[in-house]
Amino acid sequence: MAIKDKTQDATNPTDSHIPLAMPSREDAMKAVRTLIQWAGDDPDRDGLQGTPDRVVRAYREHFRGYDMDPYEILMRTFEDTEGYDEMVLVRDIPFASHCEHHIAPIIGKVHIAYLPTDRVLGLSKLARLVEVFSKRLQIQEKLTVQIANTLDEVLEPKGVAVVIDAVHECMTTRGVDKPGVGTITSHMVGAFRDNPATRREFLAMIGQR
Repeated sequence: MAIKDKTQDATNPTDSHIPLAMPSREDAMKAVRTLIQWAGDDPDRDGLQGTPDRVVRAYREHFRGYDMDPYEILMRTFEDTEGYDEMVLVRDIPFASHCEHHIAPIIGKVHIAYLPTDRVLGLSKLARLVEVFSKRLQIQEKLTVQIANTLDEVLEPKGVAVVIDAVHECMTTRGVDKPGVGTITSHMVGAFRDNPATRREFLAMIGQR
């Protein structure tokens, strides 16, 4: 039985819970041609003739998270832990996303920790969880919460902590145009929120004060 992706409603900007109709590939390519013309160039010149096709293929890669189910990815857990109940931390998970305001890249790293109860995950599952939510139109704050809350809901650990450190090209290459500016967000659940010592241990392990 397929597991319902509880995040799918968020893909509909109207929040009407009615699935959006998927445009055809031809429609998408026409839209790219229109944007090229809007930029002031000729989509029929030699260097741009293949661009609509390449952009459409890139979009399928950039936003493949909409076709992935985070609950299904986290479904398999391991109970043979010999009573291990200390922090599990995966640092420096690289990700590339796109901001929902300008569709500009967000590039950074995610740190995820949890305190297990009686189950643990395969470590690669945490990296795949990051991919599910990062490969969608995003804001960093929402991405942080989605990763933490999904892990907490599925694994039911004693606590979850997520920190994301990223650079937003909508800020570094346009607008205020400030290269080198980073953004850090965090979301703590359970023991990481309630116990200052546990939170300090996590932050020290990822090099944050």
